Formats: sequence, structure tokens, C-alpha cells
Amino acid sequence: MASSYFLLLTAVLALASWQAAASDPSPLQDFCVADSSSRVLVNGFVCKDPKDVKAEDFFLAARLDVPRDTKTNKVGSNVTLLNVMRIPGLNTLGISLARIDYAPLGENPPHTHPRATEILTVLEGTLYVGFVTSNPDNKFLSKELNKGDVFVFPQGLIHFQFNPNPYKPAVAIAALSSQNPGAITIANAVFGSKPMISDDVLAKAFQVEKNTVDWLQAQFWADNHN
Repeated sequence: MASSYFLLLTAVLALASWQAAASDPSPLQDFCVADSSSRVLVNGFVCKDPKDVKAEDFFLAARLDVPRDTKTNKVGSNVTLLNVMRIPGLNTLGISLARIDYAPLGENPPHTHPRATEILTVLEGTLYVGFVTSNPDNKFLSKELNKGDVFVFPQGLIHFQFNPNPYKPAVAIAALSSQNPGAITIANAVFGSKPMISDDVLAKAFQVEKNTVDWLQAQFWADNHN
């Protein structure tokens, strides 16, 4: 009987630790404003002395009402991310925000957020969005969204947004469940890594000729985040 209780306790503790590791650390006080001047390395940022905290630590004149330039890259989108690096007061609060502008036929290409789930709402225009589930199913779930619609992208799954309208731009706002969600754009990571992944490896993985891989690696893989 004692061993059964021990196994149950071990399972509960393991589940609790998994849940704790699955998201940003929970705050143990009202706030923990990031102290960017500290040289101490922790998972996140060291807290500023509460006596030195000001309203400006929770504020940013982000001008999210102003359209962004979508002509600076080939994919035709511009992601303006507001995370803990731009708003220190977000430290330990487990949330960030992004405005995403899409040119006509522009897209936010397939990518993942390793540390966050994303909930996106369309402010203007139409978006075709989708994500792919993990192995072995790799099920593709997609939807066309119109102004006011909302869609969720689960943490870590490859997803995208595409503006199918050839004449009108689109705008969306996304909330993410981490102060620093991270982004891995698939094409950039695979074909634009530094140093490059061996073309033998990629040719085998994608079942294509090595010269195709070499051509892809020679492209300029621009970042659409700012």
C-alpha cells in the first residue's frame, strides 16, 4: 500500500513539474519588472527593485494603429512584436502581443513559436490560416478568416497566415502566451542557417537533388519581424 502511495505521489509531482516547465514561470509577487542592466543570468530577467519601478516600465508608445511597411521582404508581411525586450513590465507575466501587416498576396510564412500558444484576430481584410499537427499524423487544419474572426495556433506547431486578396492588404493582432515566445521560420532555419546544413542532409530529407538544395541555400532568407 505504501509503495502505491509513493508511486501516486511521484506521478503527481512529475505532472506538476511538467506543467510548470510548459510555460513561463508564474509570478510570486505583483510584478517583476525586467532589469536589463543586471549581469546575472536567469531564466527570464532579474527583477528591478520595486522601489525603482515606474509606470513607463509597463508602457510603450508602440503606434500599433499605424500601418507597417510590407515591402521590405519577399514574403510581403511585417510582424511588430511587443515582448519583454520592449516592455520590461512583461517579465514573468507570460504574455506578449504582435501586430501583423500583410501585403496583397503576402504571408507570414510557416513558422513555430517554441514557447507560446498564439491567438490571432483579424482587424482588416481576409486571411487563410492553418497549422499542422505533430508526427505521425501531420494533420493539416486550415480556415479562411474575415474581419473580427479569431483563430488559435497551439504552442510549438507549424503554422502560417496568408492574405489571398490580390488587391487589398490585411491586418491582424496576435496575443502569445509567453513574455518571449520566440519564432522559428521554417524556410529560414532549414535553408538559411549559419553555418549551412549539409546539402547531403537536406537532399536526403526533402528527397530532392543536391543542386536544388544549393539553389535554395543561395537565396536571401529575410526576417519579417521587427
